[in-house]
Amino acid sequence: MEARTLIADYSNGSHAKDIVSLLDHYASDPMGGGVPLSEGIKRRLVPELAARPNAFSILCYIDSRPAGLANCFEGFSTFRCQPLINIHDLVVSREYRGLGISQLLLARVKALGKERGCCKLTLEVLEGNHVARKAYRKFGFSGYELDPAMGTALFWEMDIGKKVTTPPRHSREGGNPENRCMAQNGSPPTRG
Repeated sequence: MEARTLIADYSNGSHAKDIVSLLDHYASDPMGGGVPLSEGIKRRLVPELAARPNAFSILCYIDSRPAGLANCFEGFSTFRCQPLINIHDLVVSREYRGLGISQLLLARVKALGKERGCCKLTLEVLEGNHVARKAYRKFGFSGYELDPAMGTALFWEMDIGKKVTTPPRHSREGGNPENRCMAQNGSPPTRG
């Protein structure tokens, strides 16, 4: 088994197809909301990522087959006055889970972050996604806190996206996943 990671080229048709396929796989999984991406989002996703200079994606291939994806956005830490990288989506295809693909993707993102002078990596994870939480802890992630007496940070969202013409799909908390591509504005992106 040969595993390799690469920075996706959004203008490469194969890379674009693999990004959409892997993200759709994630969206269809219970941890991604359990609903496939709409055809409109599938069409717009890669061009929208390409239009954002702070976006990049890492693909992982096993024996030339797409196995994993990390969609990332460079942000900025005001307290440290340095760039950071937010891992917005991290997905490993079901057939490749348990092989350490998430660790390969995270290692590639971390290396890029160091090359770019970033001070940290951030990500969001569902409280009930125990497998992902274990993988992130293994890599060195922990809950964010400034002062232990104040507790860890909570990730909140408020949907302000445009109305869509396709029937909306809502998460438990009311976020509209149809607006995934419209909410990238440099602030920590949301998933779903």
